[in-house]
Amino acid sequence: MKKFAILILIFLLGFACTTACIIVGFAGCTAQQRAKKFGGSATINIPQSEKLVIVTWKDDDLWLLTRTRRNNEKPETYKFQESSSWGVLEGTITIKER
Repeated sequence: MKKFAILILIFLLGFACTTACIIVGFAGCTAQQRAKKFGGSATINIPQSEKLVIVTWKDDDLWLLTRTRRNNEKPETYKFQESSSWGVLEGTITIKER
């Protein structure tokens, strides 16, 4: 009976340590990094009067090329979406012009 209790205690301790590591890992990521690495979504608002030209990743950083919006252009919303070969952990970045 004591061995069983010790095994349960070891299991619970391992589970608690694993959960703590996962929480710390997620807390150390930005919304963009979580969307890229673990799937999910993030939203980026581009400053008013700016127009999105292109978006790309460099390592864990998302780079946006913008320009001044012309008078006849209206704000748009874009989706930068991953399409993985296995179809899991696919992230989406929504970029909104104001």
